[in-house]
Amino acid sequence: MRARKKYDIHIYKLSNGIHKYEFEIGNEFFEMFDGDLVQKGQLNAVVTLNKSDSMIQVNFNIEGTLELECDRSLEMFDFPIHADRDLIYKYGEEEKELSIDVYVIEKNTQVLNVAGIIFEFIGLEIPMKKLHPKFQEEESNEDDESEGNMIYISESEEDIEQEEENIDPRWAALKNLKK
Repeated sequence: MRARKKYDIHIYKLSNGIHKYEFEIGNEFFEMFDGDLVQKGQLNAVVTLNKSDSMIQVNFNIEGTLELECDRSLEMFDFPIHADRDLIYKYGEEEKELSIDVYVIEKNTQVLNVAGIIFEFIGLEIPMKKLHPKFQEEESNEDDESEGNMIYISESEEDIEQEEENIDPRWAALKNLKK
C-alpha cells in the first residue's frame, strides 16, 4: 500500500492549468501487481494534467524497456516501450467509467492514484506474440515470402457431378428436399 502512494497526485488544491509529474518505474512497481505479465523493467512515466473547473485532461507518456520472456525460446530479452495515451476525468456525483478513456470522479476527490492506469498502459504495449529480436528477422522473412501468394482451388463441374454420384442413397432423398 505504501508503494502505491508514490503514484498519488493530489488534485484537490491544484490550480487550474497544466501540471507535470514524473514517475520512475522499476521492478518494485511491477511487484505491486499480481500476474506474470511483466516482472522487470525500467521505465519513465511523464504524467501531464490539464485541470479546469469541469474536468481534468491527463496525458501519459511512458518510455523505457521491459524484460520479457520469448514465447519461442524462453530467453529473456529487453523490449522497448513507448506509450502516449490520454484520459479524461470529469467531475460528477458518483464515480463511474463512461468509456475506455473517460471517467467520472466525485467533485470532492482529493487524490488520483495513477499506478493502475500506468500498469494497464504498459500492458497494452506488450505484443501478443513476444519474440526475441533474433527471431523477429526470421518471422518477417517468412511473412515476406508468403505475402502476395494466393492459393485458389476450384472444383470443376465434373468433380461436383462425380461427388453427387457417390452420395449414399439414404441421403439423396434429403438432398432433393433442398432443391
